Amino acid sequence: MATEKQWGVTQPFSNDAPTPADLKLNDSLIAELKAQDNFPPSSDTERRDAVIAKLKGLLRQMVQIVGKKKGLPAGILETAGGEVYTYGSFRLGVYGPNSDVDTLMVAPKHVTREEFFEYMPDLLRKSAAPGEITELVPVPGIGTPIIKLKIQGVDIDLIFCSLQVQSVPDKMDLADDNLLRGLDDTDVRCVNGTRVTNRILQLVPQTKTFRYALRAIKLWAQRRAIYGNIVGYPGGVAWAILVARVCQLYPKAVAPLIVQRFFFIVKRWNWPKPVFLQHKVESSLVIREWDPNTSRHDAGHLMPILTPAVPSTNTAHTVGPSTKMVMMRELERGEQIIADIYSKSKPWKALFERHNFFTTAYKHYICVVTASKSKDAQDAWAGLVQSKIKWLVQGIESSDANSIELVQPFNKGFERVHDCQGEEELQKTLEGSLEFQVKGVKTETTDQLTGIKTQLVAQSDTDGVEPHAPNGDASKQEGTPGQSQKVYTTTYYLGIGLVKGATNLDISAPVKNFTATCTSWDNFDEAINSIRIKHMRNYDLPADVFVEGETRPSRPASKRAPKRKLEEAGSGVAQQEQGKKLRKDGKMPNGDAG
Repeated sequence: MATEKQWGVTQPFSNDAPTPADLKLNDSLIAELKAQDNFPPSSDTERRDAVIAKLKGLLRQMVQIVGKKKGLPAGILETAGGEVYTYGSFRLGVYGPNSDVDTLMVAPKHVTREEFFEYMPDLLRKSAAPGEITELVPVPGIGTPIIKLKIQGVDIDLIFCSLQVQSVPDKMDLADDNLLRGLDDTDVRCVNGTRVTNRILQLVPQTKTFRYALRAIKLWAQRRAIYGNIVGYPGGVAWAILVARVCQLYPKAVAPLIVQRFFFIVKRWNWPKPVFLQHKVESSLVIREWDPNTSRHDAGHLMPILTPAVPSTNTAHTVGPSTKMVMMRELERGEQIIADIYSKSKPWKALFERHNFFTTAYKHYICVVTASKSKDAQDAWAGLVQSKIKWLVQGIESSDANSIELVQPFNKGFERVHDCQGEEELQKTLEGSLEFQVKGVKTETTDQLTGIKTQLVAQSDTDGVEPHAPNGDASKQEGTPGQSQKVYTTTYYLGIGLVKGATNLDISAPVKNFTATCTSWDNFDEAINSIRIKHMRNYDLPADVFVEGETRPSRPASKRAPKRKLEEAGSGVAQQEQGKKLRKDGKMPNGDAG
């Protein structure tokens, strides 16, 4: 009898084939994913493929242009090549109708990153028909240098790597670790997106099952607002690795069983024991990998979820005590719902119900209100502040506020536009008032029409590199001089879970430190940017954080006993700044919320 192949680092928990009931549940899961608009139409896939083919042609043009300028022999240029790869959700096969395409251009060694940013933007513009490219923003000076563009309606995140080879032929396999030799940290980071994604697909028993299960888990995590490493949750790669590990343990299962066992296993995993898909690969490369034995920083990680390619890194390094607690709570909820689905008492759509972050989860919230006098400036400033939210959470967790059980950051910001007439209205808006919000401009969350700079600055800081995205120009403030001032705000909400019998709610120190960290950004300009932090009760939350059908919390009936509010306890996020006036020179206050 042939021995079953072992997937991953341990023997499987079960090699059982799916039952008829499993197959029926599989059909209903796929039907629900389709009902949730989780799959792109075939026309979208064809358009994306056409864009990728076009990018490959432009890359090869650039390789030739740079090579000829440097006087390389014709024989070398003839075989120099250049290849385009994808990674992330598109490469994994779990992208949706509005997903962007994470794209990597790989060139031979004679093309530098600086030359990529010198030539590629112009090549893109010249190759496009009028209106074909609607966005094109090169940002070379961040941790993962990138060109963000929208071409033929397809959002592209374009990064670049130059390998230390003379030729990059068609479909060159990037799995060889020796290709990392001679690369700097930025190049390694760029090329490893594709290497990790490819390796994940190689390490799962059934690609189709993995994809259906991952679609379900990603949709669940997004709906429950526990998706995105910027504010302390696992991102797409981390969730993919977790699902892949469960697939290895049940190699013949269909997607519903993988989803069921996912909740059971991840909830009970012996964290901080790392999750990995393969044994450690020994390499002669001198390159830093995740290692809690030699790094105190790595040893402090709460949920290590390791990439299956050299260098192995923790994809969930931003998870903290509070966000981990929130995830454990959501995993427990998910496990119960799956049990109800298997017992036929609930449908699949119950698993994908929207979060209750604003409706019933908390009575107290911290609001971080960022503001700028131009859209350009606000995109960069809001992205910077969002990238630091995790530090505010950590500061509160480690503070003397022993009455706070957890701090849950909501994973999206709320973007609003205001029109202020005079200093008093401007001051109110900076404090978070929506009284002067422009009526015809809908509030957007930062996963919808967010500015490109917001994404770039926030993601860059998550990579551990201080961002250098441009801010704005005070001379380009939007509005009518002497009459009105356009103000752009992005507000981030943090739910505060209190311990019963709360006594000490003072979080003034972490609030002050957070504000100082944000305003120390090289591009911060007090003439343009502002940050305010305030406490808000659940019944005071603005209407635009709720969706149709949700019940807004109502103010409780008054009681004789005095209410304990965060602001009454010297929290440092009280409304004491509301009377502060703008400076005589017309500059915005710098947001000293402490």
